[in-house]
Amino acid sequence: MAKLVFGMNVSLDGYVDFDKFAPGPTLFRHWIESTRGLAGSLYGRKLYEIMRYWEQNDPEWTAAERDFAEAWLAMPKWVASHTLTSVGPNATLIRELESEVRVLKEEIAGEIDVGGPSLAQSLGETGLIDEYRLYFHPVVLGGGDPFFRSALPPLRFVSSNMVGDGVIRLIYVPA
Repeated sequence: MAKLVFGMNVSLDGYVDFDKFAPGPTLFRHWIESTRGLAGSLYGRKLYEIMRYWEQNDPEWTAAERDFAEAWLAMPKWVASHTLTSVGPNATLIRELESEVRVLKEEIAGEIDVGGPSLAQSLGETGLIDEYRLYFHPVVLGGGDPFFRSALPPLRFVSSNMVGDGVIRLIYVPA
């Protein structure tokens, strides 16, 4: 049975913003290794369209960026969207979020990353998220997309650790 994990970079004031801050080299290496170990990723439309950046082959990428692109392309992806009509390589479009994610959880072994706060909120409200990983960066944004979009059932603290570059990871599970 798959474990659904929602983990993202987040500012100290609780926002995710893909343009305002990025992981340093140590954390980026962590994301590469994490991506290599995933059974797949589940995306909402908005984050999937941002992540499609990794489908290109930019000759100016660093070795680490090429490593991430390779890992991301190799990983199965599921994209929850009612507006997209097609998705890229190694990706599957899903329309019936809750029922199709329940099937994925039953049929897939390993961790499935949940990408995007809106999607995570929908899945969290139905009890489908098994773990939350918040990667706090030492920045304050003052606005943007919140990591948590509305109240969820109580969470229980599991662990914390430094993941380089001044970033601390907090792990919680539903209580």
